[in-house]
Amino acid sequence: MNICILGPAHPLRGGIAAYNERLARAFQQQGHAVSLWSFSLQYPGFLFPGTTQFSSEQAPQDLAIHTAINSVNPVNWWKVGNAIRQQQYDLVIVRYWLPFMGPALGTILRRVRKHRPTRIVCIADNVVPHEHRPGDRLFTRYFMGPVDAFIVMSRQVLQDLHRFTQKPARLEPHPLYDHFGEPVSRTEARNHLRLEQEPFIFLFFGFIRAYKGLDLLLEAMQLLQQDAQDLPPFRLLVAGEFYEDRQRYEQLLQQPGLLLHTDFIPDSAVRYYLCASDVVVQPYRHATQSGVTPLAYHFEKPMIVTQVGGLPDLVPHGKVGLVCAPDPVSLAAAMKEMLQKGTGSFLPHLRDEKKKYSWEQMTSTILELAAGLPGKT
Repeated sequence: MNICILGPAHPLRGGIAAYNERLARAFQQQGHAVSLWSFSLQYPGFLFPGTTQFSSEQAPQDLAIHTAINSVNPVNWWKVGNAIRQQQYDLVIVRYWLPFMGPALGTILRRVRKHRPTRIVCIADNVVPHEHRPGDRLFTRYFMGPVDAFIVMSRQVLQDLHRFTQKPARLEPHPLYDHFGEPVSRTEARNHLRLEQEPFIFLFFGFIRAYKGLDLLLEAMQLLQQDAQDLPPFRLLVAGEFYEDRQRYEQLLQQPGLLLHTDFIPDSAVRYYLCASDVVVQPYRHATQSGVTPLAYHFEKPMIVTQVGGLPDLVPHGKVGLVCAPDPVSLAAAMKEMLQKGTGSFLPHLRDEKKKYSWEQMTSTILELAAGLPGKT
């Protein structure tokens, strides 16, 4: 098939761009022709909370990436939609993660469908955004108009989707992020990051936003420190860029036992953070799914997650990690249990469970869903 993936890709950075590129490779390995259509302007500067939207990594040589979409220019949307239509793709796979993108992507897809029977399948990271803004529902409904079917990666997003549409939808969990390199030893990873070899390290990884609950985790560390004399040495490694005001965390960041690496983590460094850690903690206040979970699976790291959204479905309690309430007391109790129990008993279950999350399963689900759409040839 001739396939278009519509969404972020290099030189844009972040988990969605990484996902799109890995999905494109999965389709290419199966013999399909794939092009990625990405953004020349994804977010206006005043709407972007980080330091830069762009990756410092070299452009992938094995992918055809068109840097074309301007998210705030309606004339551009028509031009890009017409250009994509002229390529006569059999299948367009579009990513949807934020209502702000609804007008641009919805207009592009309407141009793609004009006089063409192209199938359009959306991979919806979120339907209801983590931070609500005026116009969210209107923009989302506009986007969904030309879409034929949906892939979601958690039950929560499936429930949200059914509040907007009854179009065909399939639940398929987030595949493993297996393109950040092979694991290295804990010793090598800690040497690379200049970390101590002895302490047990809990890892918070990814962009720092209010819904991800870093403050809850920092408060849990304060509680855990009260039992420190009865526990093995431990640290909390915070690895990720602040996407909100750091000042609200400043007092909590002054406590002992913290390792702060709060610049953006390039793709080439990801494996060192995962391999240096003993447990990955996701203290989210609310969530749909998380790209950190498949990272932890790939590097075979047990997890502590809060009982919100789709996280408990992906982390069976007592097998690949621990599930707790989204509050400091529960987080501290789970962290203490990990310190006392160790991580060895989780590894066999991690290795077995990770087999479910393959890119081949995701591509098969997309193609099956597309093939079953009525009236498409």
